[in-house]
Amino acid sequence: MEQTIGASLILSGIIAIIAILIIVKGLVIVQQSESVVMERLGSFNRVLESGVNIIIPFIDKPRPITMTRYKRVEGQFIPQTKEETRIDRRETVMDFPGQPVVTTDNVTVQIDGALYYTIVKPENAVYQVENMSQAVETLAKTSLRSVVGQMELDKLFASRSEVNADIQQAMEEPASKWGIKINRVELQDIQMPEEVENAMRLQMAAERKRRATVTEAEGDKAAAIAQAQGQRESAILNAEGDKESAILRAQGEQESIKLVLEALGDTDKNKETVVGYLLGQTYIKTLPDMAKEGERVFVPYESSALLGSMGMFREMAGNPSDQMAANALKGGVMGGAGAQA
Repeated sequence: MEQTIGASLILSGIIAIIAILIIVKGLVIVQQSESVVMERLGSFNRVLESGVNIIIPFIDKPRPITMTRYKRVEGQFIPQTKEETRIDRRETVMDFPGQPVVTTDNVTVQIDGALYYTIVKPENAVYQVENMSQAVETLAKTSLRSVVGQMELDKLFASRSEVNADIQQAMEEPASKWGIKINRVELQDIQMPEEVENAMRLQMAAERKRRATVTEAEGDKAAAIAQAQGQRESAILNAEGDKESAILRAQGEQESIKLVLEALGDTDKNKETVVGYLLGQTYIKTLPDMAKEGERVFVPYESSALLGSMGMFREMAGNPSDQMAANALKGGVMGGAGAQA
């Protein structure tokens, strides 16, 4: 009897232990942003999401995913491949080594790139491709060569964002079959041959020199325009001054003629005498300028009449009443000359 009870207790203990093991094995806790692909008897069953999940022990098994990652050791990328049962659903950065790419102008450049992707369908990443990370890396390299191979070197440097967008677009359709979403692609570094880099440096120096020459020429042009405008405004002001001076001189002569005629009497003979006197004065003032231009001076026939009129005014200086008229006429002429000065 006691043996029967002992055997029953042992059996109960074994059953309890098995039940506990089944319960422990049947509960799977998945962390946030992780997923587990489960198989039942070798076939796909379901994807375990974050939280507590119940499975059938020894029948349901997780299907591992093969991942290849690079580890930088002493400036070199060393690939490391391993199998993981927990699939990371967060955004992953793939920093693969630099790749040689030939542009359309036959320049070989070394391009280092970074790829940002997210696993959106874990079952496709496990069953549709053998090594998901390696496949994505190979796809990124081939897309990089395809896009950059259609561009010239200058355009490659000038439109990196366009190159990134083209590579991302080329990768989206193939990667979607593997349950991968390509978030973005970045070209980190572009290395050129030394001779090409030197040629580009000389080209940049020549371009800066050209810009400096153009800027200097534009400055000289602006200075010449400003100087010409200043000379033009100065000429206009001088012309306006001469005009006002001539007007004042003419007004002075007109007033002096009126005073003389009032003193002598407003007769035709007196008008002719006054006009002759003024013409004589003008002729005498012009003689020095005529002498500067040549060795000979031509005296017109009418000059005798003009000089006679001036002689008559000298005779008038002896008469007190006529002296006033002569002074008025002389003062009007001198006043006009002063206005001109």
